[in-house]
Amino acid sequence: MAVRLSRRRALQLGAAPLGYLFTGSVHSVVRAAGANDKIRVAGIGSGVGSPGGKGASDIEQAALVMDVAALCDIDDGRLDKRAATWPTAKKYFDYRKMIDEAGKGIDAVVVSAPDHHHAPAASLCMRAGKHVYVQKPLTHTVFEARALKELARKQKVCTQMGNQGSALNGLRRAVELVQAGTLGPVREAHVWTNRPFKYWKQAPDVVAKPPTAPVPGHVHWDEWVGPAPMRPYAVRTMENGRPAYHPHDWRGYWDFGTGALGDMGCHTANMAFRALQLGAPDYVTAEAGAINPETYPAWGVIHYHFPARGDLPACTLHWYEGARDGKRVLPPDEVIGKLLQKGEQAADSGSILVGDKGTLYSPNDYGAKFRLTPEKDFAGVDTTRPEKATRGVDNDRDIDKFMKAEWAEAIKAGKPGMASSNFDYAGQLTETLLLGNIAVRFAGTKLAWDAAKLAFPGNEAATRLVTKEYRKGWDLVGIG
Repeated sequence: MAVRLSRRRALQLGAAPLGYLFTGSVHSVVRAAGANDKIRVAGIGSGVGSPGGKGASDIEQAALVMDVAALCDIDDGRLDKRAATWPTAKKYFDYRKMIDEAGKGIDAVVVSAPDHHHAPAASLCMRAGKHVYVQKPLTHTVFEARALKELARKQKVCTQMGNQGSALNGLRRAVELVQAGTLGPVREAHVWTNRPFKYWKQAPDVVAKPPTAPVPGHVHWDEWVGPAPMRPYAVRTMENGRPAYHPHDWRGYWDFGTGALGDMGCHTANMAFRALQLGAPDYVTAEAGAINPETYPAWGVIHYHFPARGDLPACTLHWYEGARDGKRVLPPDEVIGKLLQKGEQAADSGSILVGDKGTLYSPNDYGAKFRLTPEKDFAGVDTTRPEKATRGVDNDRDIDKFMKAEWAEAIKAGKPGMASSNFDYAGQLTETLLLGNIAVRFAGTKLAWDAAKLAFPGNEAATRLVTKEYRKGWDLVGIG
């Protein structure tokens, strides 16, 4: 294993308390916008048109409260377009070189590269004392999520993961209501997504390496592959022959992405995870489509079982993704059917929390818009804004800006816990969710999970997938 975090150290990490509460506000950072002591920020994967468009927007939003000091992207064309906005920012195509050369002039880094780069880039930056903002999912593997959480604590840096729905008042209100006992004890949660079929190709359409092609002159392919096993640049013959991996469709490949679960789990399961104060499950099971060596399966249903947590009862979270035989995989009709109003179809993605006193149904990516049923029992209950928790924002338009400003305020105050999706919370959320991508490889098998040991007792094959090997020169930097 090429990771420098010792196995002994990994075993010591355990399941630490989570930052479920929302604290702090963004106002002091906004007021300090013109101050001379602005935080100097760099962007990794910051070119125009970077993965999912997030690289460009992430650095733009950070620039509202920080000074852009450096930009890094493996695509020269995209990088040059982005750099035109900040002509004094230094340009790089290798973030290792950026931190080595420009590190003294950088206080914070936004990581918006593909999933397989998240942990190597973030660990390098944190080791150098930089505060980091990392797009969801926090990491590519379960082990990396635990390692980044521990490294952030050790380095005492301020962190934030980009599951921006955390900023919404509706989500914060849902968490508040559930934790106040409005639904009674909750023993069952259901979360689903419209990925992948609506956004990228994977199994059953892609199950093998696509045709190779020359690397475009403006793309630094070695740096794009980074920590993953080297493979040739490629195109797909379908859909007008668009690139197979860069800049978007990497999400469906085992080596680069985390599939639908990684893409949307940190968004759509976020409300349930916070509200129910979930941590590490004691076991995971899954049903899934056929497994192939290249891409995630066409569909999956993952069941995470959580033991009792203090006064909270044992709970099972069910995750649904993809399409089976041309039909979307959704919660069973006996769960979702009775919640739909006349003429209403199941939302593209959403969540359901089933309590002894009532049910919360959210037809929303973030769990921020929801209704409580039976509706007569909850008449007059405000579902829009928290009463006690710190206020966020009311609409999707402002959530990304809020998350960057909240992170910046944490940095200025020197208080990592002020960021609502800091790595204490985001590390546990990501670690738990990514167990599902291991479970689908062992569909039909009950995988007991020992969080303290980062292992599936009695299943060495599954335990090996908790981590991975890294290509020489790209391993996790200085963890432990």
